[in-house]
Amino acid sequence: MLTDKLPRVSIAHLPTPLEPLPRLTAQLGGPELWIKRDDQTGLATGGNKARKLEFLVADALAQGADTLITGGAAQSNHARQTAAAAAKFGLACALVLRGEAPARVQGNLLLDRLVGAVVAWVGERPLAEAMAQVAEDLRAAGRCPYIIPYGGSNPIGASGYVAAMEELLNQCAGREQATGIRMRFDHIVFASSSSGTQSGLAVGVRALQDVNGSFDGRILGISVDQPADVLRRMLADLATATADHLGLGLTFAPQDFDVNDDYLGGGYGVVGDLEREALRTMAGAEGIILDPVYTGRAFGGLLDLIRRDAFRPGEHVLFWHTGGTAGLFGYGERAL
Repeated sequence: MLTDKLPRVSIAHLPTPLEPLPRLTAQLGGPELWIKRDDQTGLATGGNKARKLEFLVADALAQGADTLITGGAAQSNHARQTAAAAAKFGLACALVLRGEAPARVQGNLLLDRLVGAVVAWVGERPLAEAMAQVAEDLRAAGRCPYIIPYGGSNPIGASGYVAAMEELLNQCAGREQATGIRMRFDHIVFASSSSGTQSGLAVGVRALQDVNGSFDGRILGISVDQPADVLRRMLADLATATADHLGLGLTFAPQDFDVNDDYLGGGYGVVGDLEREALRTMAGAEGIILDPVYTGRAFGGLLDLIRRDAFRPGEHVLFWHTGGTAGLFGYGERAL
C-alpha cells in the first residue's frame, strides 16, 4: 500500500461497505447509484475522520503526546471522533469550539462529553489561534499536547484517504473477480470542506494511475462551506504536501480538482429544503441516515445534478458517505 511506511494505529472498521442503492436508482431513473459507507467506521458512531485519525494519533503517540487538541463548530463530527480516539488510546482531549455553550447538550456535543473531552468555547476567535493558546497553557502545566488541525486535514491526516482510494480499488477488483462483471465508477461524489478527503483521494488516484484497475473517472467534491476557487487552492496545496509526505514526487494545481459550490445555501450548518429533501430521500428509499451539514448537502447536490441530467443513463456513480450521523440529533425538527 502507498501508506505502508507511515506510523498507523487501528481505529476504523475497514474496509467500509461498498453497496448498491437499487431502490434509489430506480426511483430517480438516472445513473446506477452506489454508496461507500464511511459512516460505518465505528468510532463513536463512525465517520470519515477515523481514517485520518489512524495516522494522526500514531504521530501523536510517537511524539509522546498525552493530550489531543482540535477544533470545530459546536456539532463538529471531527471533534467528536478526535475525542473518542483520545479516549481509546488513554489520552486527554481538549476541544476548541466556535460560538458559545448551547443551552442543551445534544448530538455530537453530548458524545464529546461522554468520552471525557474538555470543551473550550471561543466565540468568533480564529480556531488556530485559540488551539495554539490551549496548547501553550497545557505545556505550561507540564502536559504534552498535540494539535490536530481543523478537519484533521494536513498531510498526515489526508494520507488516510490515499489509503481509502486504494481500498476502494481493491474492493472493485474483488467484486470483478467474484462476479466476472466489470466494476468501475464513472463518478465519485462526496462532501468537501477542509480538503483532506478530496485531496487524499486525488493523490491516491494519481499515484495508482498505472495500476491495473485504476480509477479514470471524475471525482466531484460538493462544497459545503467554501467558494470553489478557494477550495481548489486548498486542495492543490494539501494534495501536493500529502504526496510529498508519502515520497511520491507529485504536484497538483487548482484546476486538477472538480468542485461544485452551487449548493452553499444559507451557509455552513444552515439547513434548508435541499438538505431536508436529501435526508428524507435517502432514508425513505434505502434506510440510510445522512447528516444535515455535510452528507445532506452533498447528496442534495447529487440529487439536483441527476435531475439536471449531469450524468448519463448507465453510468455508475458512487456517493461516498463521510458520516456525521450523530450531528443530526443536534438539529432535531429543523432537519425534518
